[in-house]
Amino acid sequence: MSAIRKRLVVAGGGAAGFFCAVNAARLCPSLEVVLLEKTGKLLSKVKVSGGGRCNVTHNAPDITYMTKRYPRGQHFVRKAFSRFFVTDTIEWYAERGVQLKAEADGRMFPVTDDSQTIIDCLLREADKYHVKVETNKEVTTMEKSADGRWQLQLQDGRTLTADFVCVAAGGYAQAGKFGWLAQTGHTFVPPAPSLFTFNMPNNPITSLMGVASTAQVKVAGTRLQETGPVLITHWGMSGPAILRLSAWGARELQAMQYTFTAVVNWLPDHHENSLREEWPSLRQELGKQKIHHKNPFGLPQRLWQFLLLQAGISEDMRWADVPAKDQNRFMKMLVSMEFPVKGKTTFKEEFVTCGGITLSEIDPSTMESRLAPNLFFAGEVMDVDGITGGFNFQHAWTSGFVAATAIAAKL
Repeated sequence: MSAIRKRLVVAGGGAAGFFCAVNAARLCPSLEVVLLEKTGKLLSKVKVSGGGRCNVTHNAPDITYMTKRYPRGQHFVRKAFSRFFVTDTIEWYAERGVQLKAEADGRMFPVTDDSQTIIDCLLREADKYHVKVETNKEVTTMEKSADGRWQLQLQDGRTLTADFVCVAAGGYAQAGKFGWLAQTGHTFVPPAPSLFTFNMPNNPITSLMGVASTAQVKVAGTRLQETGPVLITHWGMSGPAILRLSAWGARELQAMQYTFTAVVNWLPDHHENSLREEWPSLRQELGKQKIHHKNPFGLPQRLWQFLLLQAGISEDMRWADVPAKDQNRFMKMLVSMEFPVKGKTTFKEEFVTCGGITLSEIDPSTMESRLAPNLFFAGEVMDVDGITGGFNFQHAWTSGFVAATAIAAKL
């Protein structure tokens, strides 16, 4: 029996690799499935995602809404989502006893608020369907033999033969890491970091570490602009608005060598003219009160007082007594404060690499290579990446499942 048994080798023990492996093994019991992970850890991103809660997916109303959250690969994921979407992910986990919940911002987590729930579910599936999981096994070369099967050379000197291969190796930070895939005839879009935070060395704003406020952030000299929560850190700025900006601007910001000016509007419902129009009535209404103590815009108090001091307005100044010059400076700071950015910092576990295998070389309805039959791809190794919020995991589940069903269909 073993001599004629077909074998699938999955390279990569992350979300996409596991989802491909367990679903292929379930759909085709006669298939031998071997999953190789180059490190000693399985599902490491799943473990740390969402602060250890695992942001499994996003509660998207439809495919169109979902696809607009991918800076690269929108057309590709649209086709793939028609085969396995958010609703399918929710149902897949529910059938295995894992309930997901949606939070106000759309992010979805297991009701346990523990990423180990997802890991345990996937490991149970692997055990149930006899997936052979091997850690510290890195593929170094891959080529077709005369009989049309794949020969995979591992770093430890071992050779594995496979009828099908699914590459789910994650995003590579260096172009050189794509060498073993280039041997199969595939090309790749050079990698660039995505989902990172902005460094603002020695900027006084960092004294407000831990303060968060909804703001609009622009990158000066570009069309890049996002509105959402901004978190002030001891090195600069983070939070959803910054991370989304880094994703959409991954290539532009890389070309700028991460040296640019971020323009922050702390009052995203206002621009300079509308603020000037409202100001006289605020001045009249609040005239006798100390401006440091009376903040009519709902900004965090520490941020409000910091901006006043930066504008040169003393703590004992009343609203009615603020000189015109200081008032103008303060208004400008509220709606267009400039922050020099020099460098980036990886955002914890949310780090994503844009770039990867060129999408025109992959069929989105099967995840099979258009260049090399029986070679499939899943997850971040392809030139697809989403903003923060569960979008990258949904792509992992979708591409892994689509590849698995396509492999099963061949058998």
